[in-house]
Amino acid sequence: MLAALVCTPLLFALAALAVPSERLRPWLLPACGLAHLALVVAALSGAAEPMAHGWLVLDQLGRPVLGFLSVLFLVCALYAPGYLAQRPGRKNRVFCACVLAALGTLTLLVVAHHLGLMWVALETTTLASAPLIYFNHNARSIEATWKYLLIGSVGIALALLGSFFLAYGALRSGLPSTLVFEDLVRYAPQISKPWLHASFVLLLVGFGTKMGLAPMHSWKPDAYGEAPGLVGTLLAGGLTSGAFVAILRFFHICNAAGDGEFARQLLIALGLLSMAVAGVFMVRQRDFKRMLAYSSVEHMGILVLGIGIGGEAVFGSLLHLVNNGLCKAVLFLSAGNIHRAFGSKRTEHVSGALRRVPGSAALFLAGFFAITGSPPFGPFMSELTIVRGAFGTGHYAVGAAFLFFLFVIFIGMGATVLGVVQGDPPEGAPETGIRDRFSTLAPIVLALGMVLLLGVYIPEPVDRLLRDAASFLEVQP
Repeated sequence: MLAALVCTPLLFALAALAVPSERLRPWLLPACGLAHLALVVAALSGAAEPMAHGWLVLDQLGRPVLGFLSVLFLVCALYAPGYLAQRPGRKNRVFCACVLAALGTLTLLVVAHHLGLMWVALETTTLASAPLIYFNHNARSIEATWKYLLIGSVGIALALLGSFFLAYGALRSGLPSTLVFEDLVRYAPQISKPWLHASFVLLLVGFGTKMGLAPMHSWKPDAYGEAPGLVGTLLAGGLTSGAFVAILRFFHICNAAGDGEFARQLLIALGLLSMAVAGVFMVRQRDFKRMLAYSSVEHMGILVLGIGIGGEAVFGSLLHLVNNGLCKAVLFLSAGNIHRAFGSKRTEHVSGALRRVPGSAALFLAGFFAITGSPPFGPFMSELTIVRGAFGTGHYAVGAAFLFFLFVIFIGMGATVLGVVQGDPPEGAPETGIRDRFSTLAPIVLALGMVLLLGVYIPEPVDRLLRDAASFLEVQP
């Protein structure tokens, strides 16, 4: 089962390279999305046996994340044929193959229980997604691609160094040589503390760079701003979630070693810093796609903040992982539709979107209210759970700062979003001829429907998966 989960998208990627038709090739994406989701449902319903001597395991943490990633990919895959049909001047062979390969490597990252294999899976995901950022083939997109690769390479190098520190800390304590997470968790209380602390700091900075936590976030505004909306969704909901899982693996080791408090303090500090940086750069932002990049920085901060607070907030953080990814699908895909309709992503050139593309503009506005934690959408419930966890565990200053940053970001983001959707199109604005289509609206409506559902009712299987994952992370030695 685990082999099928990893290999199916990779086989579809090879098929995408082989299919000669530019028109038929994009339909491999929804076909793969449906096949992958069916395999995930089967794996979650039964017992997916560990493979390769425990190197591949679908544990309590990986189960909800893998389910979320499969659903997110399906939403993007359903959007892809309609989007690529509007871009007939661009060859889609490499695009389709890289999107499918990224799903395979992300799946491998989630089920990898070997430190080295997980590192390779994350870096392979980065390499697979780099050509997607360059899809528009202009100077700004090539600059964004190189920045994404160079900054990401520094981060992954630091993560590799942190991995070496962890392995050396185990050897220095006379423990067996192993990089399998189950073994590292079991031996965690005996690992040399200085080496464990140093490794966690390096790993947090390294994988935090992939996540886009401040101050390691500088690749995000360019990459998200220049990539197609579909790619922005996969980066903001997929790659960053994979990097978050990597951080959680090492947090679990620290927690098992009895050093959970050390890790929590670092996570709280980076979480609040990320929210503060996002708030500063989101105010008076004139590029609405770069605004979404800073929104991603904010929500990555919220994810690690919830883990740092602990208790009930851990469940809130894992729920927010799902809510944030689905909201990003609504925002990035609708923003992409607006961008193509106006031929610009600058607010001085884009206004009155409700008149030119009313469906996309309405979804973009709804996505804004959802991502900023307005009821009755899902992020309201996950952010409320994190706030309750903060005050319930005595983190009163953290909870107050969290609410303040949410307010600042709501005001800053709202000014840009309302400027885009309201009013009349600017005089002399170029007419691209792009209008709303069912094929590019229906997947966004599907994502928004799931965000709304999670705000009013969390299905029992989803709730159970998330609570099992939270309990798994909170286990003390």
